Amino acid sequence: MTTTKNPPQQYLETFIQKYTQRTQTSKNLAQKHRQILADKTSIGIKFTPEIKELCYPIAVEKSNGSRLWDIDGNEYIDILMGLGTNLFGHNPPFIQTAITEQLQRGMHIGVQNTIAGEVAQLISELTGAERVTFSNTGTEAVMTAVRIARAATKRSKIVIFTNSYHGHFDAVLVRATMTEYAKKAARRVMAAKSGSFLGRLLQPIQAGLAANLNPKAVPAAPGIPPSAADDVLILEYGNEHSLNLIRKHRQEIAAVLVEPVQSRFPELQPREFLQHLRQITQELGIVLIFDEMVTGFRIHSGGAQAYFGVKADIATYSKIVGGGLPLSVIAGKASYMNYIDGGQWQFGDDSAPQVPTTFFAGTFCKHPLALAAAHATLQHLKTSGIALHQALNERTTQLVSNLNADLAQQNIAIKFTSFGSFFAVATSQSAVPPMAMNLLSYHLIEKGIHLRQGDKGGFLSTAHTDEDINLIKKAFIESIKELQTQGFINN
Repeated sequence: MTTTKNPPQQYLETFIQKYTQRTQTSKNLAQKHRQILADKTSIGIKFTPEIKELCYPIAVEKSNGSRLWDIDGNEYIDILMGLGTNLFGHNPPFIQTAITEQLQRGMHIGVQNTIAGEVAQLISELTGAERVTFSNTGTEAVMTAVRIARAATKRSKIVIFTNSYHGHFDAVLVRATMTEYAKKAARRVMAAKSGSFLGRLLQPIQAGLAANLNPKAVPAAPGIPPSAADDVLILEYGNEHSLNLIRKHRQEIAAVLVEPVQSRFPELQPREFLQHLRQITQELGIVLIFDEMVTGFRIHSGGAQAYFGVKADIATYSKIVGGGLPLSVIAGKASYMNYIDGGQWQFGDDSAPQVPTTFFAGTFCKHPLALAAAHATLQHLKTSGIALHQALNERTTQLVSNLNADLAQQNIAIKFTSFGSFFAVATSQSAVPPMAMNLLSYHLIEKGIHLRQGDKGGFLSTAHTDEDINLIKKAFIESIKELQTQGFINN
């Protein structure tokens, strides 16, 4: 007896066959090295049995400007852009020249780099930070910022917010309890009914759930001991009641660590909340740390601090600032950064470091190639001025506006949002099941737009042309419409 397949299943099998034929060499490469190479990207964001045959990364041979070319010879417009690293596209000539010139001079590690001070000065000029130090990755920078805060305050607890991402060390790989997620889901359902009679009846319950926050943190992944969560309070971002809990635990909290606009939830851009958070942390002597890995140098040369008018005590940067090479930055007020080296002193008198130092080290900190790329990047931003970001931000806003207009015209319940030159599906305002989101990524790749499996959007760079942006829009609309027609997205 022959089993009749439902249309979505049949469509999915046909799509998988078409996709894998187009990218067969990438698939073969993943299979060839799977036994020896432990690689998270080989299963995408999350392994899904229904699309198992698609769970492999596109192997890229060449990149330039806005484009990538894979091992099968396919050309893509890239919106992953090095996970937000490549503000100027791939291989911008001014960065390539700086790296090449430094290669001729050598890669001397473990000695003082002659331009370290110049790069620190450029960061200070652009961000307003009083002092600067360098590390290699975003995770290392955040770890260091937290350690500085604990050393300065002599307290141990830190606050982070649900949906934020701060790297992969144990202390920040925590989440709220499942009860808190359930309460938030219930509030979303009630909010959706806000205009109705039932919605008005539910308003007191909704308000009560918003006020009754449990800050308990639990490990977010296997291998993280429960004790790692003991010194973390996890609160709801943008909820004014979170500020009350910070006040309540003020004697214990060393730092509040915040991703000003969360890469996982970019539609939330709470200016007033951040300003209140700054006021409260300042009053209570709690260190405010801005994690600007994504927002730094993207929305504005001064990052989210400049955009929101909020000055953090410490800010951490990576991605754009390294010009495509591994580099991260910890920068902020001298009173905190002095815990790196003891603070100011000078030759020729009896001055000496006045601040006890915490531990900070790294073999590859201040790598000559990374600093050369950073110097070129920062100098380019300084020379270009505000016009560079204004133009790129406006083009991204226009892309999102056009996407939303087309989707609304076709009565598709999906809405996009943007922050600077980062854009994404606004999950709180859209009806997109997880499977559809995964398939959207693959449909875009099949149409020549490169991003990661499960990603909700991407980054524009100064290398993207008007033609590129039109093709990006066309691919998103066609892919979403196709998934809706096949029943993966509700009408």
